[in-house]
Amino acid sequence: MTTLDHVRSPEAYAGPGPFGVLAAQVRAEVLRYRRLPEYVVGVVVLPVILFAMFGLPNAERTLPGGTSVVALLFVSFACYGIVSQALFTFGADLAEERQQGWLRRLRATPMPMSVYFGGKLALSLVWSLVTITGIALLAQLAGNAGFSPARLATTVGVLLLGTVCFSPMGSAIAYWARPRAATTIVNLVFLPLSFLSGFFFPLSQLPDVLQGIAPWLPTYHFGQLAWGAMAPADDISLFGATTGGSTWLHVVVVVGWGVACTVLTALGYRRDLDRERS
Repeated sequence: MTTLDHVRSPEAYAGPGPFGVLAAQVRAEVLRYRRLPEYVVGVVVLPVILFAMFGLPNAERTLPGGTSVVALLFVSFACYGIVSQALFTFGADLAEERQQGWLRRLRATPMPMSVYFGGKLALSLVWSLVTITGIALLAQLAGNAGFSPARLATTVGVLLLGTVCFSPMGSAIAYWARPRAATTIVNLVFLPLSFLSGFFFPLSQLPDVLQGIAPWLPTYHFGQLAWGAMAPADDISLFGATTGGSTWLHVVVVVGWGVACTVLTALGYRRDLDRERS
């Protein structure tokens, strides 16, 4: 009798499982975007460059509570980078893939669409972490930010939470706007949100009417959480980055916004399916 040592058991032919499929999708997404220099420069490197231009000149300033101005500006530009990452990865790029029919082809494969969206979210988290790390290293090495390790870790956690909560906003735009208009809409939404939330200038330097608009924006509450994680309230007030509000209010608004945009994305996705079946 001849034995075939190379014959595998049926279990050996089983797929990699949901986590293995997700890991493969994440790897493919990261490799794909790594080969797009315009994406890496525009979404990942630009916040670091802006911080170098506008944050590092404040390297010698320290607030009475001991927080350096550079540390708070790190938060500002990291928030800008996080929202940019979430909106462009899930907004403009997802809309383009819808227009190309890529999502329709994916639905014809065995891969669950949850893996596709999970890969996109993981991609956003990876690039967000790269952006945060780049700004933090520049702030510490060139700006003498003097980060508290505990506060820095908490701030990074808040920033990554922002990635999770604002990514559905981009996907909602991708599903409810015309694909060719999605990039324009993302830009029209993203820049005012960043400006009015105090990411570029402290809120105290904005006109009163704009300061009144800020508390109605989810990005404002995101910024309040991130600044609050980095510094005590007195230093944040002196920095001009807050107009009040409780931590729980900020959490509810940011998380609630993410949930609402997730529902909008699900409805848009269902609308696409209904159109294909009709």
